[in-house]
Amino acid sequence: MTDTPGWASPGSAPPPEGREPGASGPAEPADAAGRPGTEPADRPGTSTTEPAERPGPAEPAPEPGTDPQSPGVKWSKEQPPAGQWSAPTGAPAPQQAPPPPPPGPGWGGPPPGAPAPGGYGGPPPGGGYGAPGHGAPGPYPSWGGGWGGPPPAAKPGVIPLRPLGVGEILDGAVSTMRTHWRTVLGVSLAVALLVETTLVLVQGLVMNDIGQTALDDPNASPDDILRALRDSLIGTGLITVISTVAVIIATALLTTITSRAVLGRPVDAGQAWREARPQIPRLFGLLLLLGLIFFGTVLAGALPGILVLVGGGSDGAAAALLVLGVLAAIVVAGWLMIRFYLATPALMLERQGIVKSMSRSAKLVRGSWWRVFGIALLTGLITNIVASLVAIPFALVGAVASGDDMSNLFGAGSGHLSWTFLIVRGIGSLIGTTITLPISAGVTVLLYIDQRIRREALDLELTRASGVQASGTGAAGPVPGS
Repeated sequence: MTDTPGWASPGSAPPPEGREPGASGPAEPADAAGRPGTEPADRPGTSTTEPAERPGPAEPAPEPGTDPQSPGVKWSKEQPPAGQWSAPTGAPAPQQAPPPPPPGPGWGGPPPGAPAPGGYGGPPPGGGYGAPGHGAPGPYPSWGGGWGGPPPAAKPGVIPLRPLGVGEILDGAVSTMRTHWRTVLGVSLAVALLVETTLVLVQGLVMNDIGQTALDDPNASPDDILRALRDSLIGTGLITVISTVAVIIATALLTTITSRAVLGRPVDAGQAWREARPQIPRLFGLLLLLGLIFFGTVLAGALPGILVLVGGGSDGAAAALLVLGVLAAIVVAGWLMIRFYLATPALMLERQGIVKSMSRSAKLVRGSWWRVFGIALLTGLITNIVASLVAIPFALVGAVASGDDMSNLFGAGSGHLSWTFLIVRGIGSLIGTTITLPISAGVTVLLYIDQRIRREALDLELTRASGVQASGTGAAGPVPGS
């Protein structure tokens, strides 16, 4: 007996108790065995305990295939239920031709021109397995029409839990800002307000006085010039430190918010601060170490040219060596920065140390350096263009309102900048930073998650963490790369 579903093999009806399948019934007398029209005892459906009654001598025997209710044939009262009949066992008669092979297009289909039965042999209404109308809608997909691709990935939050395309990473960062706009824009606005306020105050109180005294005076003494340079470095350093601290805190908070948005879980600024606060000192140390690596690499590249210049060598050779060394050092430093580009989310989300997070970033970026570099470069171009499109109109309005020289619009001039111009330009920079800072932080976090999905199957862990039962239960995301 075969186990193929939907196909009944000959002789598959259960045999009577005590007999093997295909065994013959009780022996008949010799005259009955050769008499035409006698009914063998093992005919399916007949009783094995009551032999079939032979017709009398004056009564002609029924022809094979006649009605079982005709005289001479007595059937058992206990019949099997309908639907369990099967063809009799045994070889066909010599005069009977062998059955034709089944038709090719479908299993168990009717002969050409014959109506299809309603069972397994014919296609169900509306198309089905092997039916010509396999493209028609129905409860089951057809065997010939394909399944239409794998089931959609789970999407409990802002991204589908599968390897992402560049467009999905950018869209996920924007979706995070749009979905949790109160928390995200609140954090970025506070950071941008601190940075821009510091910039306006330092520019108005320190840089304007420096520009009006020593640096603009051709008769200034060397001491005045050194004092002006010192004050300028102090003001620039103050802006840099405050900006760095603010950006680090914003990065820590936005990293936590984005990671929760991936799982579809809301988070406010207080929760983000409580989760990110233990890692903020390590984040300071990580960014300080990365800064030292960058400047140390550039200094190492410039060192040969500086030594040649100090040693009294040719000025042309020293300058050429200095330029080549700095360019080579910038290339190496850029390669290192991309190699450690994912160290910040690794430190924040995996609760790693400084060195371990750098090692994790190097492992995740290995083999995908150009992809990470391209996404980082594209993100930088987009954020700078957006910030410029927002800030330039404000700077134009500020220059017109204050009457300042237009050469000072982009910092090309060295004259005095009025407070009106500084404040109006600062408002434009504040809006641009508020919009672009969450995008930069979000892309970094989503790129880190994407690399872990590709290398470590993080999507399975995220699916379990989000409470989704199966990968096909989430909403379908856009096509990768869209």
